[in-house]
Amino acid sequence: MRGEYQHNIDSKGRLIFPIKLREELGEHFVIFRGLDNCIYVYSQEQWERFEEKLSQLPSSNARQLRRFFSANFVCEPDAQGRILIPQVLRDHAHLQKDVTVIGVLDHVEIWDSAAWKQYNDSTSTEEIAALMDSLGV
Repeated sequence: MRGEYQHNIDSKGRLIFPIKLREELGEHFVIFRGLDNCIYVYSQEQWERFEEKLSQLPSSNARQLRRFFSANFVCEPDAQGRILIPQVLRDHAHLQKDVTVIGVLDHVEIWDSAAWKQYNDSTSTEEIAALMDSLGV
């Protein structure tokens, strides 16, 4: 999954999800709290693989898992391609109106557009070059 898409959330918390990414994710997908104050979006299949890995964690990790699993939701876009982003996730990612939806290899992220710009601007070309060098690219 790749690309960057600018969209708005309406007053009811609905977001028109980019058609290209909807096609890649399938009819149903899971949204949940991501790192860096964004929302992660996984296909149902990817989510099930992720969930299987998480189930292997010892019960001593229950505290972290509770927070994680309490705010994940299955989405099914409506006829207009909109998904509802629950308030708990909008609060987590500080989503108001302007959002940026990005493809990140195996998942999608939903960012507040100002936060995405700040994050993106803080990543230097030297960091990206070092990452590419580590991969032999």
